[in-house]
Amino acid sequence: MSGIGITAEPSGHTRCTFTVDRPVFAGLRRFGSPLEARGSPLVEAIFSIEGVTEVVVSGPKVTVVKSTAVPWQATGPLVGAAIRAALSSDVAPVAAKGAATDDDALYEKVSQIFTSRINPMVAGHGGRVDLIDVQDAVVMLRLAGGCQGCGMADVTLRQGIEATLRQLAPEVQGIMDVTDHASGANPYFAAAKK
Repeated sequence: MSGIGITAEPSGHTRCTFTVDRPVFAGLRRFGSPLEARGSPLVEAIFSIEGVTEVVVSGPKVTVVKSTAVPWQATGPLVGAAIRAALSSDVAPVAAKGAATDDDALYEKVSQIFTSRINPMVAGHGGRVDLIDVQDAVVMLRLAGGCQGCGMADVTLRQGIEATLRQLAPEVQGIMDVTDHASGANPYFAAAKK
């Protein structure tokens, strides 16, 4: 597999999303430690890079979170090399998620909360919240419609969605927004220009 195209979109010093020109994994998986990465060669290789604290793989996207001040210009090529090596191997780059009945039950509960409480709340602004997955009690979601790219999306996440989940599903350990806010076409509030 030569000529694998990868683009990098940093979101500050700690997070960068690498978009590959082909699927990396069918589905979504979040890895919070090297131990969780065992059996997934791509993620193991990324965790071997100094300072990496989290990896999320979804379709053609690989999001890497790091704790070091090393710039993405230095870390990015290492991630790119790991992606190219993993995709050139005969071994699946990311292992399928094992059985997690607790997460499955929490997914069902959160899905009901999204349907009955959260989506009616954001629908007034032309928005929608899609539940992507629950892993290790962390809810992964994507904002759509008027919420995608909205300047108030962080407020909606923290004061609306997270507060509602904390009240109705206290077993939720956190939320992760996997929205590509830059591609939002019709935000309810335009983000401030910097």
